[in-house]
Amino acid sequence: MRQRGFTLLEVLVATLIMAIAVAGLMSAISTSLRNGARLTDHDRAALLARQKMDELLLATGLEKGVPFEGTLAPEVTGGIPMGWRARLTPFEIPKGAAGGAPFLEHVELEIWWMNGSQRRSFTLEGFHRSLLTKADLAAMTSQGMAPQ
Repeated sequence: MRQRGFTLLEVLVATLIMAIAVAGLMSAISTSLRNGARLTDHDRAALLARQKMDELLLATGLEKGVPFEGTLAPEVTGGIPMGWRARLTPFEIPKGAAGGAPFLEHVELEIWWMNGSQRRSFTLEGFHRSLLTKADLAAMTSQGMAPQ
């Protein structure tokens, strides 16, 4: 009389194959979750960087040629330590320009955030039209950036 069913060896081989497949699947899911979290942090940083760049492009009276920085509030960063550093420099100033003359200003913004113990960052650049003030001319002269 012949019995139907699987032998112990067949069951062990099937279990081993299934265990290898599940381990591979779990590894892929873990990698995907890690990449998703990294991309979420980067997207959040990009969104906040664009917002900060808009603020800088609209701001008036900011000191030129001197870096300034700040941190972002934890409630907007999702609890991740995040900050920024910006610098405004003259880009195109007409020769012999005096106070009140329009010129093009370069805005450079670096946004940074912590990913565990690693610091990540990227830089945005923008330009906006500004009016030259006497204080700007004095600051640029002292920094060697005055128009010729």
